[in-house]
Amino acid sequence: MKRPVPYVPSPSPAASLRRVLVAVLCLSVVLTAAPSVGSADAAPAAPAAPIGGAQPSFGPNVMVFDPSMPVSQIQAAVDAVRDRQVDNEMGTDRYALLFRPGTYGSAAEPLIIQVGYYTEVAGLGLNPTDVTINGHVDVYNRCRAASGCIALDNFWRTVSNLTINVMGLDGCRSSANFWAASQASPMRRVNVTGGNLTLMDYCTDGPQYASGGFIADSKTGFVINGSQQQYIVRNSNVGGWSNGVWNQVFSGVVGAPDECFPAVPGGCGPYTTLARTPASREKPYLYVDAAGTYQVFVPAARVNSSGASWDDGPTPGRSIPLSTFFIARPTDSVQAINNQLSRGRNLLLTPGVYDIGRTITVKRADTIVLGIGLPALTAVNGAVVMEVADVEGVDIAGITIDAGTKNSPVLLRIGKKSGRNHNSDPANPTALQDVFFRIGGPHVGKADVSLEVNSDHVILDDIWAWRADHGNAGTVGWKINTAKNGVVVNGDHVTATGFFVEHYQQHNVIWNGNDGVVVLFQNELAYDPPSQKAWMQAPGVNGWSALKVADSVTRFNGYGMGSYSFFNQGVDIFAENAFEVPATLAPGSLHNLLTIFLDPAKGKGGITHVVNGTGGSSTIANPSTPVTVVDYPAVP
Repeated sequence: MKRPVPYVPSPSPAASLRRVLVAVLCLSVVLTAAPSVGSADAAPAAPAAPIGGAQPSFGPNVMVFDPSMPVSQIQAAVDAVRDRQVDNEMGTDRYALLFRPGTYGSAAEPLIIQVGYYTEVAGLGLNPTDVTINGHVDVYNRCRAASGCIALDNFWRTVSNLTINVMGLDGCRSSANFWAASQASPMRRVNVTGGNLTLMDYCTDGPQYASGGFIADSKTGFVINGSQQQYIVRNSNVGGWSNGVWNQVFSGVVGAPDECFPAVPGGCGPYTTLARTPASREKPYLYVDAAGTYQVFVPAARVNSSGASWDDGPTPGRSIPLSTFFIARPTDSVQAINNQLSRGRNLLLTPGVYDIGRTITVKRADTIVLGIGLPALTAVNGAVVMEVADVEGVDIAGITIDAGTKNSPVLLRIGKKSGRNHNSDPANPTALQDVFFRIGGPHVGKADVSLEVNSDHVILDDIWAWRADHGNAGTVGWKINTAKNGVVVNGDHVTATGFFVEHYQQHNVIWNGNDGVVVLFQNELAYDPPSQKAWMQAPGVNGWSALKVADSVTRFNGYGMGSYSFFNQGVDIFAENAFEVPATLAPGSLHNLLTIFLDPAKGKGGITHVVNGTGGSSTIANPSTPVTVVDYPAVP
């Protein structure tokens, strides 16, 4: 649960950080790669690629490291970013820390990277084994007087496309690689060797809660789930899994635990386990080829798949030269961006905050829109931030879209709402990976809908739509950061894997399309309805649901779907149902559902039923206890 906490702004940039950035950027262009630095016990890695031609102009907040650089210099650079970002939850700085192929750190001098807010750590190899970090890439609890030590608000960061060979640090910190993060903090294409991966930071004082999270296309040894309330692992290989809390989902995971839902006290679960992922498409990524030239690799779509895409060889897909991309900076106008898109260019968004006063329009099939360093696009004057034509194969990845102070009808629209031509292809689906939405938090935000999906055959992979429950002073309140719905799906054959939608003021999700599939859904209902009268969807029907499937839908499947309540205004507020779906769906269309009442010290009211009047109530009478429905409609 993400409890409101006061925001304390970080200090202004230090001159030392600016000096480190300049030094690293200069070295990344000038130095020629040397043989990999490491010790005899370091994990093997591919030879470092030569530097071919000039370094692309990614801007001052992209740091490109080369294995010939002294480890001490790299350590100083990543430490400076850590110090800047570790508490910068509502700030505007963004960073990408990119590692060219080779090995970094050694047993004698491990490289320790602590990842703060709005920081991306990524390897620039074609395969995750091309870049090895001998050391750690860690996220720890934040310790504050108001909340204790928790990871509940550790959002907006990512690690991808590299090997972490765990070594270094002392005492408790040496016991594993720590990734104690919550929503919007994906781990993709990561190979963890030499030690455990823990998703909980058990080395600090309590309470150590975490509310994540997402892992895909990765290989690990043993994973310690610990206090993570919910988690999805998709298309990966794991060497074991410690436990579950409320809703742990595995989809196409080699080594996943057997299904066990609800949890057996003192035994297994709660696990929802799908042997294969119905449909997936891995996120595009930047890499440096053998000639030292930058490329973007676009993985192919997969159907009914399991295991990491690189388990038996290179990931299937295609490479696109970076020269076909317009490399945008926050100072570039929307007109300039649209002009480049209209000329057939792809789009690479570098770190920063972009003010979007008119719509970015993507009209060409197979266009790639890729963010590095978690760039944010902020609506200005009620603009629709981005629209995608009803075409196939578009990929949008690695961006956050913020509502602005004037209400937007929608923030991101995929396909036309009316007159759809169904120009889609299941073999080449449009996909969104690691696309996040915010209504309030850093500033006041207003939008009716965050994401509207009208096209068919769209993949939503790690989506977090968040109406803020905390933020900078004056940015959060029932009449301040207003938003009706998080996601509206009108297209058919839409698949969502890792679907996090929270705190919207009406139905959090409305699903109007047929043949939809959701694999892990996590929701918290709005915390702040001022009264039951203010939160009624119809006379006699209390509240709004987490996910509403339209009465016209005949086929829909959901796996591992949870909704939680924390009504914190001091009055009893109730939602009649967490989930509303047609009773005519096939038996077992919804599988492993739960509701939870959070925090009896401050919460009131609750959720009366899990789905369509079925399932018990979650209220102060049974706090922090999942109320479950295994199959709906019931399986005979």
